[in-house]
Amino acid sequence: MRHDNRNAIDFANEPVGKLFRQMLVPTLIGMVSIVILNLTDGAFVGHGAGADALAAINIAAPIFTILSGIGINFGIGGSVVASIYLSRGETKPARINVTQAFIGSIAVSTILSGIMLCSLKGTCRLFGSNEALLPLATSYLKWVAIGSPLMTLHMVGVFLIRLDGSPKYAMATSIVGTVLNIFLDWLFIFPFGWGLEGAAKATSFSFAIAGLMVVYYFVKMPKTLKLYRLRRTWKSFFLTLRNLGYQTRMGFSAMLGEIAVSGAEIAGNYVFIYYLGEVGVAAYSVVCYCFPVIFMMANAIVQSAQPIVSFAHGVDDRHRLKESFSLMMKWGTLAGLVCSALIYFGAPYIAMLFLDTGEAAYPICAKGLSLFGTGVLFITLNIVMIGYMQSIEQSARATIGTLLRGFIIVIPSFIFLPAVVGEKGLWLAIPLAETLTFFIIIAIMRRVGNRISQ
Repeated sequence: MRHDNRNAIDFANEPVGKLFRQMLVPTLIGMVSIVILNLTDGAFVGHGAGADALAAINIAAPIFTILSGIGINFGIGGSVVASIYLSRGETKPARINVTQAFIGSIAVSTILSGIMLCSLKGTCRLFGSNEALLPLATSYLKWVAIGSPLMTLHMVGVFLIRLDGSPKYAMATSIVGTVLNIFLDWLFIFPFGWGLEGAAKATSFSFAIAGLMVVYYFVKMPKTLKLYRLRRTWKSFFLTLRNLGYQTRMGFSAMLGEIAVSGAEIAGNYVFIYYLGEVGVAAYSVVCYCFPVIFMMANAIVQSAQPIVSFAHGVDDRHRLKESFSLMMKWGTLAGLVCSALIYFGAPYIAMLFLDTGEAAYPICAKGLSLFGTGVLFITLNIVMIGYMQSIEQSARATIGTLLRGFIIVIPSFIFLPAVVGEKGLWLAIPLAETLTFFIIIAIMRRVGNRISQ
């Protein structure tokens, strides 16, 4: 079986535990760098521009998860398909699919960027903004929209660079983007005095640099997954659409998982502003800063295991599938328990990181975060199980799980729980939805048990 230059990482023969650790360490470091960026960005905005600026970011925040979803869709879809081809020694179709994954992500994100720029106010209203927050929210969203194509390019790139056997370079792109963003956040918000718009410019520029690092890798440094020059014919065009359609099916539930986060953010914006006004949205924004942290920790586990699982699935090695799933669940449990404990016991300090203690939003946030922390374990386990199903081409079942946690259960929870138990229900809606989803996914997983236990 041919693997070209991929000798550094042998997905066929290396022990699963060793492979997983080899992938996890740089992936986790890359994710932690994004976590640090996420938290630092919020802290600078909260203390440099105030609670209203945090609330405005929370209005625009769903676009980040939508863009991330597009990147993850083509990243996972392209990676799963290319992994399967590589497991069969078919290098050329793997390269073609990688090239098409980049083309698809850039095309979709560019179209979305154009739509946002043409309707900034309408987009912000759709995401739950009231008139008081609209000027701040639109100024922030404008710069995010401008940088969105390179943001998604970076998201796709880290998946494919890892698959190409260079997880450390993938990690480096995230770290460079993070360090640059933190510096520019400080520079633009404090010395330059640009406030919220400065934070948006810093984020957009930093992700652009990380995206260009991805471009540089595939132009100058690829091992096996070199970009392939596609033919400019109608036949090639329709074959590209067909392949992108298949990649989208493979990555759809992952994209839906990101969009599910935006669904929770948007639903939360509406109910928090209804019950508590702008102060409530500012308090809820801290949860929305924590949510991606949790997601990234769980997603690091999924992304580290995905090439191992997809390769084993491609050669029908059920022993390695079972071992990979067991590792994913153990690490998912550990990550969930650690994050849950940190949020539950550290709620006042996390709130203090984003909000001045004199802000009206501070006590609301400190109290609510502890309630939110009770459901974090189920968030990580749900993401891990859905990620496993994606990696073995069980996209329909993975999509069901994602729809449950992102829309079908969480939106009614946000609507009805506060009406029943009051303000506590605002903070318990997501934990309730994730807990119920966990038990439903367990039942769904029994249907794919033969891919795990045999």
